[in-house]
Amino acid sequence: MVPDTRTNGTSAHGLLSRMEQAAVLAAEHVASVADDVEARVALAAAFYTGPAARYGRAELAFLRWEIGRGVLDAGTGSPWWRAVNDRLLRDKAEAALLGPAGRPSSHCVALWRRFLARPSPAAWFTAHNASVVAGYLAHEDLARRETPAERFMINVALLRVLYTHALATAPRLALGLLAPLGGVVGDPRGASVGFFLDLRDAFPEEYPLTGLTFDDLIRLEGALPHALDFGVILPRLPALLSFAAASLPEPRVLSLVRPDGTFRYADLSVAPGLFARRRPLARAARALTAPLPRAAR
Repeated sequence: MVPDTRTNGTSAHGLLSRMEQAAVLAAEHVASVADDVEARVALAAAFYTGPAARYGRAELAFLRWEIGRGVLDAGTGSPWWRAVNDRLLRDKAEAALLGPAGRPSSHCVALWRRFLARPSPAAWFTAHNASVVAGYLAHEDLARRETPAERFMINVALLRVLYTHALATAPRLALGLLAPLGGVVGDPRGASVGFFLDLRDAFPEEYPLTGLTFDDLIRLEGALPHALDFGVILPRLPALLSFAAASLPEPRVLSLVRPDGTFRYADLSVAPGLFARRRPLARAARALTAPLPRAAR
């Protein structure tokens, strides 16, 4: 559960401002679950109550995937995956502790508090992705220590979550002529969003990924996930990163895309040249969801 914020004159937090109390208590609570994966799940789930209750579905499913892979295990897990998940949990915990009053310590916390005040798919994606992107940007040094295959998965995970945000709130960008479907399939409260955010059918469920290159991962990827990644997401990379930079708002996201449209994070690139290897289903997906001309948007 999220800790109680009540303090008294003799408490360790008694002289801190409400913002400082919330930030310190949130950090303490996340630290307390660092080595207990089930406690992580409990903390993540405790945030979603009342009108926000159904919005935790996608996040908790992804958290279970992380646990299943072992990336959050103490000692043998991934420092990068743990650090990014810590950031997400900490921002949410602070927002819940602050309530409607008090100053948030970061714009990510402010976005989570806005979500709690008025839950909606757009508010959830904005808050969630702002925390995730903040974790990515803060811990790129940890990502560089991962294997090339793991770094490829890390890149794909970010592109998937940014794309799903666009699916729910900018469907013409995400789906072209199929835009009317975006609000339904991209709703974080529904089951269909799992296809976009769940990596179980895309990559091996083990950690660390040794003896595999990202070329191997591309060959192993299931047909539908491959069609999503190579037929739908990669063709619209620059527009997708521009959307993320404006909506989160986080202009540093633009530093992850190169002038040639290549996405690069942790010294590993996901390049437009990979289109040449797409399968027939990916070609069909690209044609079906081709971005609309600018004048038609």
